[in-house]
Amino acid sequence: MKIVVCVKQVPATDNATIDPETKRIVREGLKSILNPFDLYAVEEAIRLRESFGGEVIALSMGPEKAAFSLREAIAIGADRAVLLSDRAFGGSDTWATSYALFRAIETIGGVDLVICGKQAVDGDTAQVGPGIAAHLDWRQATYVIEIREYRDGRITVARMNENGSDLCELRLPAVLTVVKGINVPRVPTLKGVLAANESDVPVWKPGDIGADLDKIGLAPSPTRVVRTQPPPPRGGATQHIAGMPADCAGQLIASLRQRGLITKGGQE
Repeated sequence: MKIVVCVKQVPATDNATIDPETKRIVREGLKSILNPFDLYAVEEAIRLRESFGGEVIALSMGPEKAAFSLREAIAIGADRAVLLSDRAFGGSDTWATSYALFRAIETIGGVDLVICGKQAVDGDTAQVGPGIAAHLDWRQATYVIEIREYRDGRITVARMNENGSDLCELRLPAVLTVVKGINVPRVPTLKGVLAANESDVPVWKPGDIGADLDKIGLAPSPTRVVRTQPPPPRGGATQHIAGMPADCAGQLIASLRQRGLITKGGQE
């Protein structure tokens, strides 16, 4: 099974600022890390390879320093990595990014499964994985919490929904996005770190993947950030209730009723 794991390098801080002109995150000077949700995608791909054989390829689009995050994926257990990096990719929104990744996946060739983390912590859109599936015209399952079975070219997964989970069977090739509860990511070993440091991470340009320049970068991106602002501060104050459990429960119910949050019958 040939598996591509799409990963992203993101800022390692919650104090990132927004450029007032471009409305994009100012990444210069910020420490960067591998997107935390992508660690679960890498781990799940490695587990599938360990069970069924094959190859795990980490794929990312970003500046050249994103190679550090790709080497982290290799240190964890990915077999190799590919980086898409060029000025022409700059400013791509989720649609343009998923198009570029789709072109890279087709260039790699023979891919059976693409796995992504459910979202990136810097954008929180959760759109790139489904976008890749749409460009590839492959089946997809999002918010996957468990891979139950792989047999005869089909994979069975459980995916989260508002009321619990769905059980889905997909014929490969397919795209999955996974949530953090799916596994516990392993820690890189010394052997893995040494292998990652010695690994060559090829950098592909738009021409290397046959990308249409009218579909990548800022200009063709259909999404525009018009305005940004911090969320309003939370109002209210913390109330500490002390005493025996029954007394605390009574005080809590009385306080909620006084604020109109529950009715006399105790319903919301």
